[in-house]
Amino acid sequence: MHMAIDRRFMGVWFLALALLFGGASGALAKVRVVATTADLGALVRAVGGDEVEVTVLAEPSEDPHYVDPRPSFLVALSRAELLVANGLELEVGWLPPLLVNARNPKILVGATGFLDASTLVKRVLGVPRGQVDRAMGDIHQGGNPHYTTSPFAMADVARGLVTPLSRLLPASREALSQRAEAVATRLTQLATSWRQRFDALDSARRRVVVYHESYPYLLDWLGLVQVAAVENKPGIKPSPAHVADVMRAMRAQGVKVILQEEWHADATSKTLARLTSGVVVTLPGGARAGQTIEAHVEAVARRVYDAVSR
Repeated sequence: MHMAIDRRFMGVWFLALALLFGGASGALAKVRVVATTADLGALVRAVGGDEVEVTVLAEPSEDPHYVDPRPSFLVALSRAELLVANGLELEVGWLPPLLVNARNPKILVGATGFLDASTLVKRVLGVPRGQVDRAMGDIHQGGNPHYTTSPFAMADVARGLVTPLSRLLPASREALSQRAEAVATRLTQLATSWRQRFDALDSARRRVVVYHESYPYLLDWLGLVQVAAVENKPGIKPSPAHVADVMRAMRAQGVKVILQEEWHADATSKTLARLTSGVVVTLPGGARAGQTIEAHVEAVARRVYDAVSR
């Protein structure tokens, strides 16, 4: 008799626990967001806080133009409630097929769950004049897509994230706005502070060479002048003749710093640096796992400053 009562009691107890933790789980459910790049992922986490679960597709060590799709991408995209894409054709070679196969209408282009973050940027650089064709190299018709290297542009995006996130978290709109404004303010203050430090340098030290045309926003932010690009056409391996031209330009103008992303082969840049007594500064492609966007901005600015100021 006592055993039967105990068993009934235990059954009710386990049912109560299941309902309790099941209800808690539902109450604490996070909005699932997919970001195509690490910088955008870090920004979504900063604005969304504990209310979002963010999956990043392109690792900071990967060239975001050429990302190898993985099965985990389809799983994340099929479950996502919001997709934040870089835009300006950065992901055009790999994201569209993933969206088709994920079969999630909520995040298709044009749906309320799809955000092209480039539409939030107030000032897009590098918009080509005239018709663009593949013979010109990796040129983007809408403008240079690497705006996440500018904290000013990222401040624009932070504020713009409030609207799509508020649709999914309507009760948290005020908190989202406050977090967005806080991160935008911190990014703007960082950007201004570092620009002042770079402006204090002699103009000769502010001349640099880049490997790929990835840094117009970074250079604009820090007041640096691009003397040449190692690639004579974006995305195309440089010819020996062009590399020789770059070397002559570096020697003539006293340029000692070559900037390039970590995913590009650095043999050519290292050769140029050796022949001109310069240095190659390899920059990360985005915020590392667990790194805030502000910490990433700070680290990039410091690395460039240490190179050009020495």
